[in-house]
Amino acid sequence: MADNDQHAGDAPAEHDRDNTRIDTSKPSIARVYDFFLGGKDNFAIDRQVGEATLRIAPDAPAAGRANRAFLRRVVRHLAAEAGIRQFLDIGSGLPTQGNVHEVAQEVTPGARVVYVDNDPIVLVHGRALLATNGSTTVVEADIRDPESILTHPGIRALIDFDQPVALLLFAILHHVNDHEDPQGIAARFREALPSGSYLALSHFHNPGPGMPEVSAQATSAEKLFNENLGTGRWRTRDEILAFFGDMPLLEPGLVPLAEWRPEPDAFVERGITYHTFVGGVARKP
Repeated sequence: MADNDQHAGDAPAEHDRDNTRIDTSKPSIARVYDFFLGGKDNFAIDRQVGEATLRIAPDAPAAGRANRAFLRRVVRHLAAEAGIRQFLDIGSGLPTQGNVHEVAQEVTPGARVVYVDNDPIVLVHGRALLATNGSTTVVEADIRDPESILTHPGIRALIDFDQPVALLLFAILHHVNDHEDPQGIAARFREALPSGSYLALSHFHNPGPGMPEVSAQATSAEKLFNENLGTGRWRTRDEILAFFGDMPLLEPGLVPLAEWRPEPDAFVERGITYHTFVGGVARKP
């Protein structure tokens, strides 16, 4: 979602309720990412985690920018080339530029977009931003409970699961721990998608012994995230591919984010995180 402070006073009662649930003593995944992207919606504890991450991976902000650019290219392709008119973005994160609804509705003004997040500060900004957009909404739910998302009345009001849907899981599944069954969660969402739908995701990647320096960096970052945020898994290529099930991937497959259909003459930042953040898009036959 996009930053738009002019709406910060909209729906004050609802904002006040959300603000009371914002714990500034604990780091937030969404706010740490906001720090990497140069945003202002983060607190000291979030910056501490972000700065510690930068000591391990100095180009972490480049990874954040690559993820947002990947999202924009995917949404533009799905809206303009694949004819998708419904987008469900789970784990949408904090406001930045070039959000799903902006990109999709620029191509197709009637495109419907639902953002899903479980962070109160995300909901505050999203509800203010989207107060006058009847084709887009933000709801509170957790990816770890797929049924709460698939049956949510606010989602069902805009998303018709009898028609093709773009399910966007950008930088979210790596925050679902192994014991929380991320593969089962992904399978449940794939099952709910009708034929002709798309699944797009980005995920932290550990390339393994073939790239020992990069693998060591991924292991260090994983340890840091788990100690401070309680989540964060840099998975293998095979583990990430499994999230797509038997849905065939679009070319060029599962690749470093900057390599997925880059813009002509796009500058590719090839730091260490280039190899540790990958993404892909698949279509349900």
